[in-house]
Amino acid sequence: MSVAVVTGVAGGIGASLAGRLAAGGHTVVAVDLADGVHDVVERLSADGHAAIGVQADLTGSSGRSEVLGAAAAVGPIHLLVNNAGITRDARLVKMDEAQFGAVIAVNLGAVYALSVEAVDQMADGGSIVSISSRAYLGNFGQFNYSMSKGGVVGLTRALALELAPRIRVNAIAPGQIGRAHV
Repeated sequence: MSVAVVTGVAGGIGASLAGRLAAGGHTVVAVDLADGVHDVVERLSADGHAAIGVQADLTGSSGRSEVLGAAAAVGPIHLLVNNAGITRDARLVKMDEAQFGAVIAVNLGAVYALSVEAVDQMADGGSIVSISSRAYLGNFGQFNYSMSKGGVVGLTRALALELAPRIRVNAIAPGQIGRAHV
């Protein structure tokens, strides 16, 4: 059984990734802090796909343990998609320490910790894919977000060197994604 852990599934990119992976035959461990994780699992299950929902805070060790425990109950992890992310936009002169710290903790810290903790549970030939952003090049009013996504790129390169050839590690840096208003 091929297991894919996808974080940040309550958002558009995460829900789409989870759906695509489930349709491709993976058992999806869908993760988010938001209640929307249950909606995603319900949709996947209604479509006949295997999915497990975990509502967890990835910035804490207990949340990560819950995710990895749910995955272990199914089998080795073949794919970890680090998609969870937040923004707390403000100009640098108005950004407070809490805004800065929250974004770094979720967008970079949780990616690092979950990736490192998952390695022992990963199948040979498995993959870690982290969602960065073109914002790593710098965006006005997004000092913390740009910094966190740049960190994901550096983390990805370092992990790829450390984990090769057993585990592939890549980052994807999409441009700005907006929601259609109907």
